[in-house]
Amino acid sequence: MRFLVNHLYEYRKGIRQLFMMTLTPGEAQPVRQRLEREEISYHVHEVNASKVNVLFGRSAWVETARSIVTKPLSRLSPEEDFILGTLLGYDPEQQCQRFLAMSKAGRAVA
Repeated sequence: MRFLVNHLYEYRKGIRQLFMMTLTPGEAQPVRQRLEREEISYHVHEVNASKVNVLFGRSAWVETARSIVTKPLSRLSPEEDFILGTLLGYDPEQQCQRFLAMSKAGRAVA
């Protein structure tokens, strides 16, 4: 929950527009309740039986991420990975380098 408090601070201050937390389903439940209480858009994507990704933030950003994250993150195309990383506020130069490496290698960069 400590990370959630920090993420909500950054969200309210406009520092970032989209966040992703990887949690157990049990950990995700209070996060979902808090986001609903604060009327913040979110999407829960099941990673496996013991993990979920909770994406939350501005509505249009969450909807865009929801349309991209339809499979395991490790199976995203270089383009999908680039868009998601950019939306999450990752370093633009590193995202470009990652995209180029993934494109060149046929996707095999983690």
